[in-house]
Amino acid sequence: MAATRSSASAAAATSAEIVVEDMKRKRILSSKLYFDVPPNKVPVVYSPSYDISFMGIEKVHPFDSSKWGRICQFLVVEGFLDKNRLVEPLEASKDDLLVVHTEEYLKSLRSSLNVSLIIEVPPVAVFPNCILQMKVLKPFRSQVGGTILAGKLALERGWAINVGGGFHHCSSDKGGGFCAYADITLCVEFAFTRLGVSRVMIIDLDAHQGNGHEWDFANDGRVYIFDMYNRNIYPHDFEARRFIDQKVELQSGTTTEEYLERLNKELQVAQSAFDPELVIYNAGTDILDGDPLGRLKVSPQGVIIRDEKVFCFAQEKRVPLVMVTSGGYMKTSARVIADSISNLHNKHLIDLDGTLQ
Repeated sequence: MAATRSSASAAAATSAEIVVEDMKRKRILSSKLYFDVPPNKVPVVYSPSYDISFMGIEKVHPFDSSKWGRICQFLVVEGFLDKNRLVEPLEASKDDLLVVHTEEYLKSLRSSLNVSLIIEVPPVAVFPNCILQMKVLKPFRSQVGGTILAGKLALERGWAINVGGGFHHCSSDKGGGFCAYADITLCVEFAFTRLGVSRVMIIDLDAHQGNGHEWDFANDGRVYIFDMYNRNIYPHDFEARRFIDQKVELQSGTTTEEYLERLNKELQVAQSAFDPELVIYNAGTDILDGDPLGRLKVSPQGVIIRDEKVFCFAQEKRVPLVMVTSGGYMKTSARVIADSISNLHNKHLIDLDGTLQ
């Protein structure tokens, strides 16, 4: 009798999983986030709706919540980008988010207290939730749409940069660390279903451990996670570290020379460890010397070289690459990211003139 009950429970569980997967697939196939981008546009994704600014919130958290617009402004003013050639994404809908997130988690974002804990700005707990939905979560949802669209553009053009995104502390049922939605996980799931991709490598070089996508892809052999982070800082998620395929732990105070030497060695390991069809690169600039949260000592030029190395890695493997900008807690981050993107163009690793790769 016990065996019969066990078999029935297993069958019911399998049936429920099939229903969930079928619903996920239907949501992805019906999504409007993938759309055809004219060839005269370059695969740099940005919307003015990315930027967060209201009631001085941007002064309360160390994160530069207007850096995304300033990155594009630098590139446009200096002649590297024509603003009319930028790709503007659509905002992720509830159905899009439900591809990864649970209904319970999305409901939790209707609480201003919960949102304040996720973005680490306690004063916003007293704001009406409708304001936070419009002024904080809507910009995040726009950036999610940008990361997902960047996956499609990368497969078409060889590379794509979402000027925002990289919310790597958020998993399907939990947010944190200024990350309310799991854009990297969503990008991967959309690529699996709509782009025919079966193997993805996540290269996470933000100063913080990317515990969100690590939980989402725990023991998923289709996703190879290479995470190089400061082991001494947030989130201290030791359980999630078990799901990192290539774990590179740094100490606070790691210098530019040490960082780049270690990255060189680890990229060589990754070169032969996994054969991806898409690379998602989480390019946080909180590794910069002086960043109050990253606590590493990498120079601006070191960040530029780091990004160049990752793009060279993808080019050598002939694999499309999506870059997202992730963390960076100094006003100088926008300048460094813009300089890095212009360097990638100058080194012919990307083409900001609009020629298809």
